[in-house]
Amino acid sequence: MSGEHDLIARIRRRVGSPPAWVSIGIGDDAAVIEPERGAQIVITTDSLVEDVHFSRRLTPLDAVGEKALAVNLSDLAAMGASPRACLLTLAVPDGVHSDEIDQLTGGLIELASRAGAPLVGGNVTRSPGPLMVDVTALGSVRPRRVLRRSGGRAGDELFVTGQLGAAAAGLAALQSGEDRSRLDIDFSECIRRYERPEARLKCGIVVGRRQAATAAIDLSDGLADGVHHIAAESGLGAVIDAGDVPIHAGASEWARRHGGDALGLALGGGEDYELLFAVSRRGKRNFLAAVRQSGDVMVTRIGRLRAEPGVWIDRDGRLEPLGTGFVHF
Repeated sequence: MSGEHDLIARIRRRVGSPPAWVSIGIGDDAAVIEPERGAQIVITTDSLVEDVHFSRRLTPLDAVGEKALAVNLSDLAAMGASPRACLLTLAVPDGVHSDEIDQLTGGLIELASRAGAPLVGGNVTRSPGPLMVDVTALGSVRPRRVLRRSGGRAGDELFVTGQLGAAAAGLAALQSGEDRSRLDIDFSECIRRYERPEARLKCGIVVGRRQAATAAIDLSDGLADGVHHIAAESGLGAVIDAGDVPIHAGASEWARRHGGDALGLALGGGEDYELLFAVSRRGKRNFLAAVRQSGDVMVTRIGRLRAEPGVWIDRDGRLEPLGTGFVHF
């Protein structure tokens, strides 16, 4: 691979001219961006590590770059924040070629352009181990429009966007060695959802702007994990209705063919990057109007928060403890 300065120069050329609010972009010791007037800055970061979060054997590198930014944009969406800029750090091992880095950064830069989160800097270093992609995203939000995990109240209803379990099924299909060209539309969509997740940016921003939810979280580690977090941060318990969880058709079919548990994929598979909202009963109409305003987004009521402790799943009237979702360590 070519040297660090050549790599940075190539990335800089591909990024192009920054928007007006970026006073200093790539090429200096640090970037300088102008804050949005009257707004707070929201900062989030996430890493993708080769052979932990992705495999170069299975996933195109442009998808890895796209996903590295998308998972951070999902965090901004869960806070009701609009993207402003992003930073990229690459730790590159020997044997990775320049064209591979071009593919990776190309996927990130393309999504950054679409999302309005220009790449303004970062770092490139050598790695003795795996390829590591770390992205920091910056957003902005008005103080009273910030969505948090801790605002839920007893009696609030829980709503989730989209359908769940697709990413987990997509990863399973890739790991099984399935031929992509022979997969039907549902399985192909599962792989796309795993490799190129779509952050629900507009939905999160509009819900926050209309103050239509009391709490929110993005589902990086599964629905069960998200419910546990909102309940714990809000000092409450929760009940999920098993029959109401929206399971992706591809996840259901994968489970049927391989003797798995489709609901388990939805609850604990992770990497769906949908949004989970707590909504007051009085605010339900406002919330549904906000979702309609944000575009073609499906939302489903899947449970409720309650004062009694414990997080449960209701299976035909029988309450069972809800698992905790994906565990990193």
